[in-house]
Amino acid sequence: MRADVRMLGALLGQVLRESGGDDLFDDVERLRQATIEAYTDESAEAFDRATRIAEEFSVQRADEVARAFTAYFHLVNLAEEHQRVRVLRERGDDPTSTDTVAGAFAQLSAEVGEDEARRRLGALRFHPVFTAHPTEARRRAVSSSIRRLAELLSAHDAAAEGGPEAHRARRRMLEEVDTLWRTAPLRAQKPAPTDEVRTVMSVFDETLFTTVPHVYRRIDDVLRGEESGSSAPIVPAFVRVGTWVGGDRDGNPFVTAAVTREAAAIAADHVLRGLERALERIGRTLTLDAEGTPPSAEATALWDALQAAHPGVAHEVATRSPSEPHRRILLLLAHRVGVTRRGDDGGYADPEQLLEDLRTVQSSLEAAGAHRHAFGGVQHLIWQVQTYGFHLAELEVRQHSQVHARALAELDAAASGSGSLSAETEEVLAVFRTVREIQRTYGPRAAGRYVVSFTQSAQDLANVHRLAQHACGEDGPVLDVVPLFETFADLQAAPGILAEIVTHPAFAARLAATGRRLEVMLGYSDSSKDVGPVAANLALYEAQAEIAAWAQREDIELTLFHGRGGALGRGGGPANSAILAQPPHSVDGRFKLTEQGEVIFARYGEPAIAMRHIDQVTAATLLASSPGVEQRNSAAAERFAEVAATMDRASRDRFFSLVKADGFAPWFATVTPMEEVGLLALGSRPARRGLSVESLEDLRAIPWVFAWTQARINLAGWFGLGTALEAVGDEELLRTAYREWPLLRTMVDNVAMSLAKTDPRIARRYLGLGDRDDLAGLVLEEMELTRSWVIRLTGGERLLENKPILQRAVAMRSPYVDALSLLQLRALRGLRDADESAPAPDPELQRLLLLSVSGVAAGLQNTG
Repeated sequence: MRADVRMLGALLGQVLRESGGDDLFDDVERLRQATIEAYTDESAEAFDRATRIAEEFSVQRADEVARAFTAYFHLVNLAEEHQRVRVLRERGDDPTSTDTVAGAFAQLSAEVGEDEARRRLGALRFHPVFTAHPTEARRRAVSSSIRRLAELLSAHDAAAEGGPEAHRARRRMLEEVDTLWRTAPLRAQKPAPTDEVRTVMSVFDETLFTTVPHVYRRIDDVLRGEESGSSAPIVPAFVRVGTWVGGDRDGNPFVTAAVTREAAAIAADHVLRGLERALERIGRTLTLDAEGTPPSAEATALWDALQAAHPGVAHEVATRSPSEPHRRILLLLAHRVGVTRRGDDGGYADPEQLLEDLRTVQSSLEAAGAHRHAFGGVQHLIWQVQTYGFHLAELEVRQHSQVHARALAELDAAASGSGSLSAETEEVLAVFRTVREIQRTYGPRAAGRYVVSFTQSAQDLANVHRLAQHACGEDGPVLDVVPLFETFADLQAAPGILAEIVTHPAFAARLAATGRRLEVMLGYSDSSKDVGPVAANLALYEAQAEIAAWAQREDIELTLFHGRGGALGRGGGPANSAILAQPPHSVDGRFKLTEQGEVIFARYGEPAIAMRHIDQVTAATLLASSPGVEQRNSAAAERFAEVAATMDRASRDRFFSLVKADGFAPWFATVTPMEEVGLLALGSRPARRGLSVESLEDLRAIPWVFAWTQARINLAGWFGLGTALEAVGDEELLRTAYREWPLLRTMVDNVAMSLAKTDPRIARRYLGLGDRDDLAGLVLEEMELTRSWVIRLTGGERLLENKPILQRAVAMRSPYVDALSLLQLRALRGLRDADESAPAPDPELQRLLLLSVSGVAAGLQNTG
C-alpha cells in the first residue's frame, strides 16, 4: 500500500507542478513537512511554526493548498481501499472464522445442531436501508474520477513491472489525477432529491445488483463444497435493500409525493434494465442442444405461450437458436422484462410471474441432467429477482408525528365546516395515494413501510391509518407502520406504546396478515444528542432488551431497525461487533440498519469490499442469537448492572453540565463551523428544522456531529465516558468489564477510535474562537480524562495500541488533516472577526472554509 501511496502522491506532485508551478508544489510541501514535524514533535514551537505557514498564505494560495491536500486524501483513501481488496483476494474464504457466514454457521451448528442451524440460515435477513442524509461531502464527479483511478490502479497491478502496459496505466493515471485536480471540489448547488436518487442508483448499477448473488454463491460454495452449483442451494436470498431516498420527507419540504413516485420509477427502470441484461447474458450462454438437453413439457408450454404473445421476437430468436430451447426461452423472458419496463402490453404483472418462469426453466434443465446450468446461471437470476423484485429497493416513507397531528386537526375542522386544508395536509394525503399507486405498479414490496419519527404515543401510530383512510377510503395501500423512538424519554416509553398499539384494529389486522411480524426503529442520533453518547448507548440497550422481552411474551416476530449514522456520535462504528453486543432475542437472525452518506460508498461501492461487509454483518446476525452469545450478553448485563447505572447517571450529569449551560448553543455555533456546514451543498435536506442558533433542540443530529468532527474534537462520540468511568472508579472491575461485557468493550473501542482522530492542540484553537473559558475548559478536561481511562482499559501508552493497523492508519493521516484544519481555522477566524463589521461574508474566505470542510471529511473518512 505504501508503494501505491507514494506513486499516487508523486503523480499528484507532478500535476501540481504542471498546473501551478514549482511555487505551488513548494508551498504544499512546506506545510506538509511542518505539520508532520508538529505531529511527531508535539512541541508548541513546532505547532506554531505550522500555524504561521498556514496564516502567511494568500487566500488564493490557501485555497490551492487546501485543494491539494483534499486531492491527496482522495488518493490515499483509494490506495487503502485497493489494499483492502488486495488483502481480501489473497486471504480468500476462511470457513473457520466466525466473522464469515460459513464460520458462524459452523459455530451455530456446534451449539444447536445442524438441522436447527439450517432452519435459522433459511430465515436469515440482512436489510440495509440507504438514506439521503447529507453526509457525502465529495461530489459525484469526484467519486467517478476516483473509480476510474481504481480501475487503472488494478491495471497497473496486473501489468509487468516496467513494461509497456504499466507505463500506459501510469500515464492514464496521471491524466486522471489531473482531472481530479481540475474538477471543482464543491457542488455549485444543493442536489435535488431526484439527484440523490440517481446517486444511490450508481451503487446498485456498479456493484450491488451483481454482487449480492455472488455473496449467496460464495457462502453456498463454502458450506457445500463440490455439491454447490449442482443442486438446490441451502443459502436463501437473505438480503433485502431499502431506501429512504425520495421517501424521507421528515424536515425536507423538497420530498413531495411526485418525487416519491419518480424515485420508485427510477429504481424500477434500473432493476428491470439490469434483469433484462442478465437474462440476455445468461440466455446466450445456454447453447444446450435439444437432443442432449430436451425441454420439459412445462418448458415447452412456456415457450408456446411466449411465442403466441410475442410472435415477431420469438421468430427471430427461434431462427438464431433453432435447436436450443432453453436459450430461446431465456431470451424471450429478457424481451418480456423489457416490455414490462416500457409499460407495453404483454409485460409481467409482478416479479412472482418471472420467478415462476425461471423455476420452470430451472426444473427443465434439472430434469434433462443439466444440473450445473439449472443451479448455476439460472439460480443466479432467481436470486436477483428474489432480492430485488421489480422495484430494486423497498421505498420507505418517513414523516414527523407532528405533521400527521396537524393534518388530522385540519381534516377534523374541515369536516365540521370550519376550515380548509393547507398545502401541507394535501401533500400528506397525496403520499398515501402515491404509495398505493407504487404498490399497484411494482408490487406490494415496492413500498409500504411508513416510519413515524418522534413517536411519543400509540396515537401517533394510529394516526397514519386514519390519514390513509382519509386519503384513499377503503381502497388504501398495504401499510406497515414503523414507530421511530428517538429521544431518551421516547426509548423509555417504547414498550408501553407498543403494548397499546398492537390492540389497535388496523395494527392487529396487519399483525395477523404477516404472521405477527412487527418492525420497530430506534434512533441513535437524537438520543445521543439528547443525553450524551454513554447514556444513549445504555438506554438503547435497555430499550432493546425490554422490547425484545415484550415481543417474546406476545409471540411477535420482532425486527429492530437501527437508525445508525456513519459517525460514532450517531451510532456508527463496526457493525458486526455492535450486533454481537445486542441483548438476547433482539436480533434473532434479522438485522436492519440505515446506511448513509460516505458509508454507502465505503461499504458498497467496491464489489470485493461489499461482499466482505455483507458476509461479516450477516455472520454476526446469524451468530448473535446463538445460545453462547445470548447467555454471555445476558450474564454480563446482569453482572455489571450497577456499573451501568453509575455510568449512566455520571455521564448524563456531565453532558448536561455542558449542553444545558447558559449560552451553550451560540457558543457551539461560534467554536465550530456549524453554520458554515449548512452552506455546503451536501444534500437536499436543511440542516435545521427551522429554529435559530439559540436552540439545539431542533438542530439535526448530522450537523451536530459534523461540526464537532470538523473542529477535531469529535465530542459527540465520547463526551462523558471519562467521567462515567471515573465515577465507577474501580479500575480492576472496569478492566474485567471491558473483557467480559461486549457492550462496554464496543463503546470503549469506538471511543478510542473517535479520540484518536481528535487533536487537543487544534481543539484548543477552535475552542478559543469563543469567549467561554469555562465551557472550553470543561471540554478539554473531559477529553483528557476520557483519553486516560480508555488507555488504561485498552492497555499500552497510547490510543489504539491494541489495534496497531488502525493506529498506523490514523497516524499516517493525522498530520495531513492537521494542515487542512489549520487552513480552516484561518478562514473561520477571518469570518468570525468580520462578522460584526462586514455586511456579508468574504466569499474567498467562505470558499476556503468550505474547501477545508470537504478535505477534513475526506481525511477523517467520516462526516455525520
